[in-house]
Amino acid sequence: MNDDVRNIVLGVLATGISAALGWFTRTHLWRRRLRRKQAFFGLPDESEALLVVNRGAAGPELAVMRYDVFALLELAALIKDCRAHAQVLPHDAARQGFGERTEFCVGGPASNRRMAAHLASLLPGVRMNTDAEPGPDRGAFRIGADRHRLEPGRAEYALLARLTVDHSHGDRPVFLFCGQTAITNQAATRYLARNHERLSRKYGTGSFVLLLRVVNSQAYGPDVVEMVADVTRAAQAPVPAAAPRTSHRAS
Repeated sequence: MNDDVRNIVLGVLATGISAALGWFTRTHLWRRRLRRKQAFFGLPDESEALLVVNRGAAGPELAVMRYDVFALLELAALIKDCRAHAQVLPHDAARQGFGERTEFCVGGPASNRRMAAHLASLLPGVRMNTDAEPGPDRGAFRIGADRHRLEPGRAEYALLARLTVDHSHGDRPVFLFCGQTAITNQAATRYLARNHERLSRKYGTGSFVLLLRVVNSQAYGPDVVEMVADVTRAAQAPVPAAAPRTSHRAS
């Protein structure tokens, strides 16, 4: 074998080794990101997630509002990326505990009975005004001592929560998307889809409750979302009966 042939063979071998190492590195990094994502969402391979939505008022059949359908699509893509499967249930048919399966619960307590139960049992520091009569506090959040009023089309709020409970039946998380309007439910799911890696780095597999503000939804839809505050501590602490109230409006 002369020098030219030897150099060609060595070049081919070096190229093959470099390609194999590159493929192995990319595969390793992809698998590590996947495992981290699966751990954050509580969705190992071939697991099942529960999507709980409010039932529309049009009739007895399962009818979901347009923005809530978009929210379900956002969540379904996340679940598929984790190599898991989704089951959709209306809020009044999801009569089961939590911890065995990851749950994504979409909608406010006025239209989602299961959301109301989760807020009462898991987030006692959160209150939402569900009065049907018009008024300045209709739809407002009260979190601890602070109140966040709804300003339709200008500033609308949503809670995004990842909650785990030390439970004998399992430790899969419950994700809550509790908005003042249907479009804020979708905005909360989109915020999670875009920021889950950052949230995973910050919170790991622990619990958190974030207050989000959707800015000018009439112009921007669910796309412009600001995180107002991490309200985990206030949301999980019972509100004292005589707690002062502070209203927050968009500036």
